[in-house]
Amino acid sequence: MKALCWEGKRNVKVHIVPDPRILNPQDAVVKVTTAAICGSDLHLYDGFVPTMEKGDILGHETMGEVVEVGSAVKKLKVGNKIVIPFDISCGQCHFCKEELYSACDNSNPNAVMAAKMYGQSGAAAFGYSHMFGGYAGGQAQFIRVPYADTNSLIVPNDINDEKVLFLSDIFPTGYMAAENCNIKPGDTVAIWGAGPVGQMAVRSAFLLGAERVISIDHYDNRLLMAKQAGAETINYNDVDSVVDEVRFMTGGRGPDSCIDAVGMEAHGHTMTANVDRVKVAVGLTTDRPDALRQAIQSCKKGGTISVPGVYGGSLDKFPFGAAFAKACKFQMGQTHVQKYMNPLLNLIIEGQIDPAFVITHRLPIDEAANGYRMFSDDKNECIKVVLKMH
Repeated sequence: MKALCWEGKRNVKVHIVPDPRILNPQDAVVKVTTAAICGSDLHLYDGFVPTMEKGDILGHETMGEVVEVGSAVKKLKVGNKIVIPFDISCGQCHFCKEELYSACDNSNPNAVMAAKMYGQSGAAAFGYSHMFGGYAGGQAQFIRVPYADTNSLIVPNDINDEKVLFLSDIFPTGYMAAENCNIKPGDTVAIWGAGPVGQMAVRSAFLLGAERVISIDHYDNRLLMAKQAGAETINYNDVDSVVDEVRFMTGGRGPDSCIDAVGMEAHGHTMTANVDRVKVAVGLTTDRPDALRQAIQSCKKGGTISVPGVYGGSLDKFPFGAAFAKACKFQMGQTHVQKYMNPLLNLIIEGQIDPAFVITHRLPIDEAANGYRMFSDDKNECIKVVLKMH
């Protein structure tokens, strides 16, 4: 089969590799019809996630048709059209039973590796380094899905792939980020980052009752997309201080909640952002957390900081004193995708949202490497890339 493989920093290529097969009675094999490139994939592309190996198959936003099931699979049948969550969960451990699927105890065969870095391992993930399980990803013509009954959502055969593909990651991620804000009617939510997750968070915040949403970025097309959903916008290149601008827009009090939808590769022109760039360049730190710093400084006293943006290591100059003094609450973590897939599918079917709005580019699998280059280098024009596998 054709699959997009990681070859090294900023180097991905399509190769012919062996088809996946059933390895465990709980497995399914899926013929991938549609996949997508995620902002988190760029962390792999840029070389910020350790334990990648040459030839690893990328991708964790995936859907397709079931072509084979193991003997212990009960829910899925050959021919089912399914969306596959990015996180791999067993469905049976303490955390899965608590619907904390991304904290699964059993799915990561390399849990010791993750525990050395983080103290404990969370769930494995498709196509996301050996520290997170070493599972082959879904930017390929076929994929093996472990614990298939848990890690799948059956969708109607007559629904367009692009309407439901993002139930695999960015729609649940943006929704959980907004839900973590505990939004009340009349609330103001500020969102750093107007990429795909930020766009989903904007719309999710409104769905959950926010009165105002402020979207912060420096790409005009991304800000325009957020504005089309009703958000007010800040281009951080046009203001002296994002923190001052956010406070001005909220009467000096600050937003009720702030969402960092940027994560470890934040850009900016503040002094701390410049220091981050230098320290990352010379290997003294792994993350550039300037969006998170601004969110903490901007948030109202007693407000909530929600963090769906991915972080990988230790954060320098983290304003924990400000967070403590302001009594801020923090909600964060990898998304418990399986918890959200069914209710969000219902929102799509009811016509309350069509997540396909975020797609700007559609490419065949053979052009996937070019898709990565565009998504990495031209974020103003390229907001979301969808890959067609057959």
